[in-house]
Amino acid sequence: MSLTPEIWGILNVTPDSFSDGGKFTEVDKALAQAQSMLSAGATVIDIGGESTRPGASQISRKEEISRIADILKELVAAGVVVSLDTMKSEVAEFGLNAGVKIINDVSGGLADSKMHEVVAKSDCDYVLMHWRGQSDVMNSLAKYDDVVSEVISEWSSQKEKAVAAGIKAERIIFDPGLGFAKESNHNWQLLAHLPELRAVGHRVLIGASRKRFLAPVSPLESVEARDIPTAQISGWCASHGIYAVRVHDVATSVSAINTIKEIKSNV
Repeated sequence: MSLTPEIWGILNVTPDSFSDGGKFTEVDKALAQAQSMLSAGATVIDIGGESTRPGASQISRKEEISRIADILKELVAAGVVVSLDTMKSEVAEFGLNAGVKIINDVSGGLADSKMHEVVAKSDCDYVLMHWRGQSDVMNSLAKYDDVVSEVISEWSSQKEKAVAAGIKAERIIFDPGLGFAKESNHNWQLLAHLPELRAVGHRVLIGASRKRFLAPVSPLESVEARDIPTAQISGWCASHGIYAVRVHDVATSVSAINTIKEIKSNV
């Protein structure tokens, strides 16, 4: 029984990410974490060298590349499908030259006008996320009359720019950007309307893992306790035909997705 949605394991090689900052900055620890997630069922390892949590400081292109270079080399050499989480075209170009198969751009090209051009030169998949501004201002931009329709409209506009730049439409993955310029109620509304997101006609990636809006429904105060509602959201995504989920704890999401699949197979 194949796993649907795919599970992308999050590997932050940063000192300041909200959940696991500083845990995997050393190559051996990062490799061990990647292997653990692959063994648990991840199909993609999504590597990030710059934190995009609310309030995070931006870093230079040089610093971001220095954080990701060694781990990228090791994983690509091992045949792992790697997604690179970056908003910088020069970092994306570095990753593509190193063998990255997916560019995961949380800004959808808005943070760097050269991003679409760089991606268009390759045959990689491109995660284009709905985004309104950098980490230091995004909370102030979380204002919507109808979050579902506005996210779809704004994302579609940016998608057309990506296609015009030469990125093939079938390579583009839609991420609605949970937690990015979204209040808690906006995130829940987007999750409640997955059919509308799928109707856009692109593969959909959902990244809810351990985010702050899950705290009120978590049994404990620790960030890791949010893996339980994260897994439940992964199961919800499985029941709605979502292409992929991006998570920190792979095993719990695998369990949730397989549970939904067993139920559906007996209907």
